[in-house]
Formats: sequence, C-alpha cells, structure tokens
Amino acid sequence: MPHSDIYLSVIVPAYNEAERLPKTLRRLQEYLSAKLFNYEIIVALDGPTDNTREVLKGMMSKIKNLRILDRRVNRGKGHTVKEGMLKAVGRIRLFSDADNSTDISHFDKMEPLFDQGYDVVICSRDSKDAPGARQAVPQTWYKRLVGNMGNLFIQLVAVRGIWDTQCGFKAFRDHTVEKIFPQTLIEGWGFDIEVLALARALKYKIGVIPAHWINDPRSHVKFFGYLQVLWETVKIRWNLSLGKYNL
Repeated sequence: MPHSDIYLSVIVPAYNEAERLPKTLRRLQEYLSAKLFNYEIIVALDGPTDNTREVLKGMMSKIKNLRILDRRVNRGKGHTVKEGMLKAVGRIRLFSDADNSTDISHFDKMEPLFDQGYDVVICSRDSKDAPGARQAVPQTWYKRLVGNMGNLFIQLVAVRGIWDTQCGFKAFRDHTVEKIFPQTLIEGWGFDIEVLALARALKYKIGVIPAHWINDPRSHVKFFGYLQVLWETVKIRWNLSLGKYNL
C-alpha cells in the first residue's frame, strides 16, 4: 500500500500487554475494515518483559495492515507514542491505549472536526470540556480525587482550559505531528500535557469530543505516576520559559 494512500494511522503503545492487546486489535480491525479509507495499525512496544511479542507474532496473520515497532529497552509511554507517531505515515495519526478504554468508534466524532479544519482533536472524560463526556466505568475515588486536583495544577501551569489532558485517545494531522513530536522531551505519563502545551504555543486549532470511557482496573498507572505527571508539568513550564522548543 503506497504511503500517500493511508488516511489514518492508529498507534497503540504497549508495555506488558499480552493479556489485553488481542481483544483491542480485533476491535480495531472490526472498526477499520468497515471504513472506506486506507489505514495502518502500529503497535509500538516499550520493552515488554512478558510474552507480548509472542502474542503479537501470533496475530500478524490475523490483523490487516499491522506494523510492530519493537524496542527492547523500556523508555516510557511518552517516548513510545513519539516513536509511533513519527514512524506512522497516515494523514491523520491517532494514538489509543492498549486497553481500548476509549473505543476506536470515537473516531467517528473526530473526523468531522478534522474536515472543519482542526489540527488536533482529543477525547475528554470531563463534561466541562465536552457535554456528554463521562466515565461509564469510573476510576477509584482516590484516583478521581487526585486527578481532579492535579488537573487544576496542570491548567494553572501548562494547559489552561482543558479539564482532561490525560485521556489516551488523541489525533493529529500529519503536519502537526512533524512539528510537535520531534521536539517533545517528556518520556513519561506527562507527555500528553507537553504535546497539548506545544499545540497551544504553535497556535494549532484543538477540538475536543466527549469520551464514553470505561476504566480498566489493570491500568499500569500507579499512584506514583500522578506525582510524576505533576513534576513533568513543572518541567514543561520550565522548558517553555527557557525557550527549549522551536516555536
């Protein structure tokens, strides 16, 4: 398939995802194979230590247009998404979590916004961003509390006006990918904040659609991860202040 023919690239970052990936990949194929546009699915491996590689090898013949980016060393979700985005060739490039907590069918709401000229379209689980957004199966109460408190800090420091910066379902036009992702410095969970801060600084038009989000209790984000995001938010503000990005 010629690269120029690919409309949508779906990037799935994966660490130890042997258990969850097969269902997610089957769902991606079910959705994408019904579309008229050409697509690719990229699984970007972040140095898994389980049998994720073996599971993927067994699915190569079952999932159409599947590419695997295999890295042996664990670098973090931010680095992994960056690799996938820059290796993708679609005119629109979407990253989606391996647990499919935000179903791929949300792209149906994203596509019209791209047609209207938006450069970046994200999903939000917060109704203050997009009416109708909700956590159909919510996180535990303490994760919601810490998340809400953390978001106020994130808005104050880095990305004003977006109440959910961390939903793992974001799409970018190819030209925005080529401008934003080569510059990213955050390799951990806070990378979402960095790409949104850069999109804002570069004056890209950001659209938000509501998420119907289903929490997977097997999430790899631990309590320490929330503290890491706050520290990375400070680093992003510092990097912006020092002019470390080409804006």
